[in-house]
Amino acid sequence: MRNPVDQRHLIARAVLHIRSQRATSRRALADLMRLSPTTAGQYVDHLIASGHLLEHGFDQGPMGRPKRVLSTNAAAGWFMGVEFNAARVQAVRVDFSGRHSTGEPTRLPENAEARVIMDEVKKAVIRVGAGAGGPLLGIGVGAPGVVDPARGIALEYDFVPGWRDVRVVDQLHKRFRVPVTLENNLRVIALAERWFGSAASLSDYVILGPRSGFGMAIMNDGQLLRGASCAAGEIGRWHWPVNAPKGELHSALASPAVWRRLAGRSARARLPADLHAALSTFAEEDGSAWQTVVQDYASVLVCIHLILDPHSYFLHGPLTALGQRFCDAIRNRMEALSPALRDRPVRLMPSALGDDAGALGAASMAMEAWMPD
Repeated sequence: MRNPVDQRHLIARAVLHIRSQRATSRRALADLMRLSPTTAGQYVDHLIASGHLLEHGFDQGPMGRPKRVLSTNAAAGWFMGVEFNAARVQAVRVDFSGRHSTGEPTRLPENAEARVIMDEVKKAVIRVGAGAGGPLLGIGVGAPGVVDPARGIALEYDFVPGWRDVRVVDQLHKRFRVPVTLENNLRVIALAERWFGSAASLSDYVILGPRSGFGMAIMNDGQLLRGASCAAGEIGRWHWPVNAPKGELHSALASPAVWRRLAGRSARARLPADLHAALSTFAEEDGSAWQTVVQDYASVLVCIHLILDPHSYFLHGPLTALGQRFCDAIRNRMEALSPALRDRPVRLMPSALGDDAGALGAASMAMEAWMPD
């Protein structure tokens, strides 16, 4: 006899398997979860009675009797995902079956402080949630910098004034009275790639996030790698060049820095309003600045690859405007720097997800964290 907490976890896992279509029948669910058919059937009956699952139609396989098809009930409720950085807040609404509706991003005023950002996050939840069917079941938040998911606190982010020890979860739970989950914004993007992008079948991959700063998220054996102090992937703090006493990788490989390097602008030059569009004008570039940026990216990724050996890298942020050609140039340079990689080809590609990837990932996190009452 399992205790009620274990039962809730198993029921929630069953929903995840059915939502992802890894299991579309009672028998497939029992096999996947290593349960007896009777136990799996009891969970399914419970979820149908509670309105979370539907059972309909028949699926005729190559052998045996046809099976009734299971699916989640989109009308059972919805999840909100909010992700932000120093420049904007993005929100997405996802129904119980994982179909999403995206709101327009909100531009933040220059040098917006923590209070202003949290006010905009709350407004985004209200605005994007307007007209949603069913109850709000949970909110996921992707925050930049170092976060503590267990305590629900955003610890630090250098690009927002006063962003220190912000109690994100407490503030949102007090306002909306639903479960709230918090994670670093690049790590929630890793979840977006799993649910909505190109990583559905992968268990080891890396998200590269050259945005206002530079960082990465690591999916290792199907689990997000956080580190002992929740700072895994904060490679923007590396000394750069390696022997420089003060320079950091942020100042060389973040999207604003790359645009300034390619455009021949100073480190303090004002950024264009649409950085993605501005970078796209360099997609066919091949000058010395381009080659130097490629060299720097390759030097960093060689080190990462020899440590982590992931299956794939997904490039996110404004640098996706440079396209597959940019990724191929980095990959070729990596193999030149480390010939051993030629036997283990590096897979590096711009993500097919758009600017709402972080919000989608935050909603995915809330969706994965859902537990039945």
